Amino acid sequence: MGFDGSRGPHAPGRPSLVLSVYLVGFLDLFAVSMVVPLLSRHIKLLGGSSTIAGLVGSVYGLLQLFSSTVIGSWSDVIGRWNVLLITLILSGFSYGLLGISSSIPLLILARIATGIFKHTQSILKALLSDLIPEHERPNVMGKFSAASSVGFILGPVLSGYLVELDGGFYTTSFICCFIFFVNAGVVWRLPYKAWLYTPMKDLHLTTEVNCETKCTTSQKEKVKNSTTEPMVTTTNGVTRHKSSSSVWNQCMLVGENIKRLIYSNLWDVFLVRFLMALANLLYYSNFFLAVEERFNVPPRLIGYLISYGGIIGALSGLIAGSVIRFYHRKMILLLLHSGILTCCMMVMYSVAASIQVVVLCSTVLGFSTTIGRVCITDMELSQGGQQARGTMIGAGQSVTAIARILAPLFSGIVQEFSVCGPPRLGAALALMAILLMASIHSKLNKPTEAKVKLH
Repeated sequence: MGFDGSRGPHAPGRPSLVLSVYLVGFLDLFAVSMVVPLLSRHIKLLGGSSTIAGLVGSVYGLLQLFSSTVIGSWSDVIGRWNVLLITLILSGFSYGLLGISSSIPLLILARIATGIFKHTQSILKALLSDLIPEHERPNVMGKFSAASSVGFILGPVLSGYLVELDGGFYTTSFICCFIFFVNAGVVWRLPYKAWLYTPMKDLHLTTEVNCETKCTTSQKEKVKNSTTEPMVTTTNGVTRHKSSSSVWNQCMLVGENIKRLIYSNLWDVFLVRFLMALANLLYYSNFFLAVEERFNVPPRLIGYLISYGGIIGALSGLIAGSVIRFYHRKMILLLLHSGILTCCMMVMYSVAASIQVVVLCSTVLGFSTTIGRVCITDMELSQGGQQARGTMIGAGQSVTAIARILAPLFSGIVQEFSVCGPPRLGAALALMAILLMASIHSKLNKPTEAKVKLH
């Protein structure tokens, strides 16, 4: 995003806006992590079986798969601030509904609403990418990931105390609902709302550059004609998106964004994201059970080990910018190296003979997976252009949602053969991703006239 005049990258007020976004990200995962670990327990208290609990989780993941890209693209059309405010309020109501769920059907209804509208993290990432110059993006995204991770670490600690109270699940759900409404208030009061939108000249430039390389002659003419119309308006010196005149027009624009995504050259990047996400989910899918069975350690120690991994991930987010600068912003190379680390640690964990080796694996994996996520997100944003950042991040979340749906199935199958089956399968998938990343890196090193910028 270009900056000029008083809205330059070091203009007064910008740090407070970025910190506000960090706060929203922290509160978001803090609230969610209080409720999610208690869902299976609450379903059983309502008389549901383990199958019902699994079904509820699958419904949420399936809805996220389809809604992530649509909501992200919608934020490209009507503006991040509008969509973020709407999704926060509706997500708050869905958790409030969960707080009064005294039956399985009502609980499922609440989770359906959450699955459709809970996309706070995706929209916040797209919003941050609008606010900051490209060279600052990995550093800011890493810090945002760290802030969100801290929320995810602290949330279960509080809910663990609350659930022991009479009606603890309902109390926790209402607190979560309240936090979402507080977040909506924070977003409503965000300073310098003009910064949440891309200047008109940048939108035009991005459209014309993308179309120059990907569109037919007729499509180029269509884009040229469309970009002569005002996509944004300016009032009192404040640049804002021009809202579409009807919901139908918004739906058409969302459809166009998704269509461009389908015909984009990002599928290799999305495949890397899918393979690495599935590998990580497989590693953690039976971590508690496997460590308890293999090393005979108490559950409390395993809980500490899981929290320790989360803390390492949060700290890694803080140093992500420095690591990327050390690599001179060669994202695909850093992603390749983080993938190699991830693969090696999964193999080491699967053959570990002591709990000390597991601690080492958790430490390195917390670092490598966090750096990898920052890299893959930056690569997607670099390709998406300033018009389609929400669409790209939403599509990435949809790809991750597919991995979340498949991971429990694959984990269950391979555990029939060995308790170490999931991490071994994860290592094999990580190896496939490494080979794909090596191929991408090799292509980038070949001099071509139409090289795609991935780093």
